Amino acid sequence: MRIALAQINPTVGDLSANVDRMTEAARRAAGRGAEVVVFPELAVTGYPPRDLVEKPSFIERSDAELRRLAQETAALDLSVIAGYVARSPWETGKRAVNSAAVLEQGNIVFRQDKMLLPTYDVFDEARYFRPAEREDVCAVRGKKIALTICEDAWNDRRFWKQRLYPRDPVEELFAAGGEILICINASPYNMGKREIRRGIYRASARRYQRPVIYVNQVGGNDQLVFDGSSFAMNSAGEVIASARSFEEDLVLVDTEAGSGDRHEDFTDECEAVYQALVLGTRDYIRKCGFARVLIGLSGGIDSSLTAAIAVEAVGKENVRGIGMPGPFSSEGSVRDARELAEKLGIRFDMISITAAYEQMLEQLAPVFAAYSADVTEENLQSRLRGMTLMALSNKTGALVLTTGNKSELAVGYCTLYGDMCGGLAVISDVPKTMVYSLARIANRRHGGVIPESVFRKPPSAELKPDQKDTDSLPPYDVLDPILEDYIEHYRTPADIARRMNVPLALVKDIVCKVDRNEYKRQQAAPGLKVTTKAFGIGRRFPIAQRYSE
Repeated sequence: MRIALAQINPTVGDLSANVDRMTEAARRAAGRGAEVVVFPELAVTGYPPRDLVEKPSFIERSDAELRRLAQETAALDLSVIAGYVARSPWETGKRAVNSAAVLEQGNIVFRQDKMLLPTYDVFDEARYFRPAEREDVCAVRGKKIALTICEDAWNDRRFWKQRLYPRDPVEELFAAGGEILICINASPYNMGKREIRRGIYRASARRYQRPVIYVNQVGGNDQLVFDGSSFAMNSAGEVIASARSFEEDLVLVDTEAGSGDRHEDFTDECEAVYQALVLGTRDYIRKCGFARVLIGLSGGIDSSLTAAIAVEAVGKENVRGIGMPGPFSSEGSVRDARELAEKLGIRFDMISITAAYEQMLEQLAPVFAAYSADVTEENLQSRLRGMTLMALSNKTGALVLTTGNKSELAVGYCTLYGDMCGGLAVISDVPKTMVYSLARIANRRHGGVIPESVFRKPPSAELKPDQKDTDSLPPYDVLDPILEDYIEHYRTPADIARRMNVPLALVKDIVCKVDRNEYKRQQAAPGLKVTTKAFGIGRRFPIAQRYSE
């Protein structure tokens, strides 16, 4: 069977445009001799639609647009497999189902609903969908197809030590005579995810001695970035066709001949993270209706990396850097910010906050008279910078990109309504140590735009004389592994201290900072997820709580 893997970038809620994109891809697939074209999970609606599914009109339009797709492709000698939100046929339970439809000659000839609904991390499908009670093999072009939707193929008892669900739809479908496994997916990216997927499907191919087709969504939708990375495997679990990562792609595979297109790329995971951030930034800006962005350029590594990503995402003509030196800004940092902007080719404006800062201190002096200077004066500078950027955003219609990294956000080393101001936190899921690695990648891609002095100087907020991040925090090469253990793996302070051979008191202090600053993170701009556990929709801790590690 000649199958086209149509790896598309849908926009959530833009059903008509999504179907237009699918129709065009189906025509190209037919033109290349495909017998079947396969689109991702919920390709008609985009994933995740979240509470849009609660609207009856949304379900109706999803069904209508699927039928339009059937009509638009009716004249093609082609079977179409596509995901959409369907109305549940049951009188009880949720009114919607996450479904895959097979379209032929203008008709819906088969529909399979999703059985295993993930409800963990960023997934909340049980909130919206009724699970299927059974799955059936469908006949497509003379072949018996085991058609599954994402999570339905992720419950092999021989692969996982601990399974989440008692049933295995893949096992049931192959027991019913399935000859080819086709799985449509909306599987978001995080580091290591691509290899995990291949491991899962390789195990299935080898266990059942059947070919596997895996088609994934690509693109950014809010905090999630979908990498695509679609592939086909033969019955031995060998990859015989593969799509690009982080790009739309159309890949053909012949399951009988055991061959297909090979567009695979990005073997380096750090490079993949960089591409994920570029794609996520581009799609967030585009899909939210913006064209231009603003970035506060401090001359530090974080804002430098964010600017380089933004230029690659939307073009240098749409990126504007703002230098906002204050009373403690070093000449070197101001020079580095200007040099970065010149090398990137972006507009750069200098707006000093010193006069405004001094005036604020003068205005506050009577009510501050009984208090000593502390972090309040530092935060005042940060908030003046935030106010400046937001004023420019209001005036020009450009979106502010915040530049804080995951390490800072984790321990609260950031200022509410200051450096946290903005519409998208591009690197908020990137640990500080990785920021340096990504900045090296940016320099390779952009010809050394980030000055070498930015890499060499000690990290500093420059909010008081001779300030360094290590005044308040341990070195980042110590801090980041502790944060990863606590945030991503939920290890206890005692376990972390023992594993890392560091003082328990240090770990407890860091853990306390993480817990204490939940209120800040829940007021932060949405960030792009690239690790296994990001701050955002996949991490839901209460603010007012007293549980302590």
